[in-house]
Amino acid sequence: MSDDEPAAEEHGTAAAPAPHAGTGTAGDGSGAGGRGDDRGGDAGLERWRLILGEPAERPAGGLAGRAAARDAALEWLYGRDPDLARRGVRRARGAGGGAERGRGAGHGPSAVTAVDWLDEVHRLFPKETVERLERDAVERYGIEEIVTDPAVLERVEPSATLLKAVLRTKHLMNPEVLRLARRIVAEVVRHLTERLRPEIRQAFHGTRSRRPGNRQVARNFDFRATVRANLAHYRPREKRLLIEKPHFHSRTARHLDQWQLVLLVDQSGSMAGSVIHSAVTAACLWGLPGLKTRLVAFDTSVVDLTGDVTDPVELLMRVQLGGGTDIARAVDYGAGLVENPRRCVFAVVSDFHEGGDPYRLVRTVRGLVEQGTTVLGLAALDEDANPAYDRELGQRLADAGAHMGAMTPGQLAVFVAERLAGR
Repeated sequence: MSDDEPAAEEHGTAAAPAPHAGTGTAGDGSGAGGRGDDRGGDAGLERWRLILGEPAERPAGGLAGRAAARDAALEWLYGRDPDLARRGVRRARGAGGGAERGRGAGHGPSAVTAVDWLDEVHRLFPKETVERLERDAVERYGIEEIVTDPAVLERVEPSATLLKAVLRTKHLMNPEVLRLARRIVAEVVRHLTERLRPEIRQAFHGTRSRRPGNRQVARNFDFRATVRANLAHYRPREKRLLIEKPHFHSRTARHLDQWQLVLLVDQSGSMAGSVIHSAVTAACLWGLPGLKTRLVAFDTSVVDLTGDVTDPVELLMRVQLGGGTDIARAVDYGAGLVENPRRCVFAVVSDFHEGGDPYRLVRTVRGLVEQGTTVLGLAALDEDANPAYDRELGQRLADAGAHMGAMTPGQLAVFVAERLAGR
């Protein structure tokens, strides 16, 4: 552990994770890794005390002032970890300030509200740590006030984690809360779009050709041909190759006529990240010449969202995460959208835990493949592309001719672009 990184370590022992995470950055006076701000004690011991929590009070020493307030804010969140009771860790009453006021372990819920706590962490920690704390509050401890309390929503930092929480709880929100929650949706979508659109559009800018080209730009530079053509100018003594004549690739335009992307997205609770990225990806692909995109969300019912694909914020506000899953029904609906099977990429984004008829699903996928449709079964479509799905059903779909796996939005764009180019 270095003192110059934001402390996002777990409070507790290596064998049993729990409480304190995120305690600032060294050198800025806001974290335990920096110089103690209210006392002349050892900064390293103070950092370990904040990481390990109250059980480290005796060997590491006590805390005062700002450091004690940080500890109280961390304790408000991580002190509720059920693993502490199983390990026999008793939470003592503290005398610090900030979010610790009114807190007494073992005496019922803290009097500190989520609004109070959020005010404290924004005051006490740098942005990176605040985002980590907010993420843990929502994902790890299910503190839904973070996304259902108007006072909290006005202060909270928009993030992908909070967007997922909004999508899961928006059916509980009144109109005022929905209006504030929409700010989170819009901000996260804007950041995702700004990051993904150049990557996705780049996939459709043309493939390199083996023929020499005259456009001398970096992305067309032919390294191998340049080295071969200039070997006569190599200087062994200096170990340098003088380039007198650089070589460049030419580029061929992609043929984008009459292609179709049908994107079916499972909106069950576990697929929140893929739903978000599917919406943004569809918006980025929309309007590309020669590519017609259809976006469909499903659980036990099917909703065609193509009409909202140009506005991913509105689209996501229509999504309702949770419920069952009938993939076969959705694939049957999607099959009816295919206009030219041999010029269609048909992508199903799901964990493939089928609540409908798996035999019907496999039969429909096999029929699509036999007609010449390129079928993708994506267990994830997000930045991490970590697949988690029913392997048995996935194997049956692969045996039927589907391409199974996981992709980032950029990888999906490249896959579609290569099919459109006839590669």
